Amino acid sequence: MSAMSAGAGEPGGSPAGVAPGERGALRIADRVVAKIASRAALEAVGTLPPDAAPPHATVVVHHGSARVRVQAELDYPGDIGGRCREVRRRVVERVSTLAGMRVPEVVVQVERLHLAAEFRAARERVR
Repeated sequence: MSAMSAGAGEPGGSPAGVAPGERGALRIADRVVAKIASRAALEAVGTLPPDAAPPHATVVVHHGSARVRVQAELDYPGDIGGRCREVRRRVVERVSTLAGMRVPEVVVQVERLHLAAEFRAARERVR
């Protein structure tokens, strides 16, 4: 019995003489990138108000770039601009790392503001 080297068509082998960049392509579906972006936005937002919906992202992928739109609900009062900045930063970081895509644009749309429980209770006492 003779030993055989791994080659084309054998598990674990690579085609001889073909550069790694020329072996094929990987296409990541838009909905997968959207799930990554949604999860990243949730990580950035942190604890959600009890009646808030989790962040939702839509993505358009074109030539290795992902344009992302995130819809989020935030608590109020709070630093809304700072929270949106953190969502953008986190989405760019996670999509770049996990999907290997450039993210030239992240639009954060605040759909709803939720009054914080303490603020709501204080406001009701004043009435």
